[in-house]
Amino acid sequence: MIDRVLIDSLNLKSRDFAVKWKNLLRNDPRLVHYQAMEDDALIEAGKSIFPLLSKTLDRGMDHSRIGDYFVELGKHRLHSGFTVSEVLFGLNFAQKVVIEYITTEFAPENPMRMYQSLGALTNVSEFFLLGTLYVIRGFLEETYMKMSEHDKVELEVFRKYFKDDLFFKKSDELDNLGN
Repeated sequence: MIDRVLIDSLNLKSRDFAVKWKNLLRNDPRLVHYQAMEDDALIEAGKSIFPLLSKTLDRGMDHSRIGDYFVELGKHRLHSGFTVSEVLFGLNFAQKVVIEYITTEFAPENPMRMYQSLGALTNVSEFFLLGTLYVIRGFLEETYMKMSEHDKVELEVFRKYFKDDLFFKKSDELDNLGN
């Protein structure tokens, strides 16, 4: 069971978490696209993940809800010029913010919370691991769509490099490329 205080904090303090996330991003010069964003835009871009994590901790792992969010995030970031590695590094920083909160502000208050935080940390890790998977799927799906629409790539090339077509709702989408 996850403590309500943690669930509510992730939801109600999402902007505070996003500010901490932004600060971590600002301290890493390798994150070129994030560095180019204004502070307010960066905070806005980061704060929606924490209420989703809150819902996930409260209601359990809903792969559909998590998948929809992160696939769209991957597509959006690809359109904005981000590399997949930069987005995944950004997710790592969001996870770090949550883990830091749990281990420094939430858990030390009492032994029961310390015990509960162990389960929460496992769920947080699973959430961000699923997020990574779905961000990659969003990037792959959008790359696939761009290549099929704009680059006139042969069907054999798609079959060679896009073996994992799990991100499509219909199994025959790859076959329809030649039409």
